Formats: sequence, structure tokens, C-alpha cells
Amino acid sequence: MPDGRGAPPGSGTYEQGKEVYTANCLACHGANLEGNSDLGAAPLIGGRDSLASGKPKKTVESYWPYASTVYDYVKRAMPFNAPGSLSDDDVYAVVAYVLGEANIFDKNATLDGESLAAVEMPNKDGFIADPRPDIFNYE
Repeated sequence: MPDGRGAPPGSGTYEQGKEVYTANCLACHGANLEGNSDLGAAPLIGGRDSLASGKPKKTVESYWPYASTVYDYVKRAMPFNAPGSLSDDDVYAVVAYVLGEANIFDKNATLDGESLAAVEMPNKDGFIADPRPDIFNYE
């Protein structure tokens, strides 16, 4: 959950994440997290404040409202050739690396469930709440 409920135990750092990224993500997402359109791998950073422009760029930095969503997506779907194969520590580390490269998370800090919930994503206020009474409310 965005507030940290249900976050798995574990932790990771930017430096550890750089190693995990190099071994598991670089081939698709590139050395500079720029993505690879030939492979269908999206860029991970850049495009901040571009969503309302004529050339929006959906990235972790510009689109995702919560760092917990980034963690969940990486844990469930990445790497593309072996989804779900990263340990919780590896996922915390690679998310710390991506968020660090995007200047969203301190490159000298450790990312864990508590600090993940405290991350302020640049587009956290860019979504409209769903007012339907029949949807599950996470609050």
C-alpha cells in the first residue's frame, strides 16, 4: 500500500541497486535508463512535468504516483525474461537506484518498507480519485 502497509521485509541501497540494474535491467532499459523502443522497454526516468504537454513521456519520474507501485511492478513483472525472480532486497535496491537516478530518493539512504512509503513522487497529485461508491477504498 502507498502508506507502507504490507511492505515486505528487506532493504536495499542505490549502490546495490546499480549492481542489480546492471545484471538484470540494463539490457532492456539501457545504461542511462533511457529505454529501448526496439525491445519495447520503456524509459524509466525523464519527462518530469511532460504529461500535459504535446509530447508526454510516461516514466517512473513523470507518471507513477507512489513509490510502492514502482516496487510492486518491479517485483511482479521484472525482469521481463524472468518476472518475479528478484529477491525483496534486490527489488528495494533496484528501486532505490531508479529513484536515485531520478533525483527522487537520496543516493546515500537505504530503501525499505518505511522509507518507501515516505518517498514523495513528483506526480503524486496527478491522479483523480475514483468517486464511485462501489470501489474498494484503501484508506
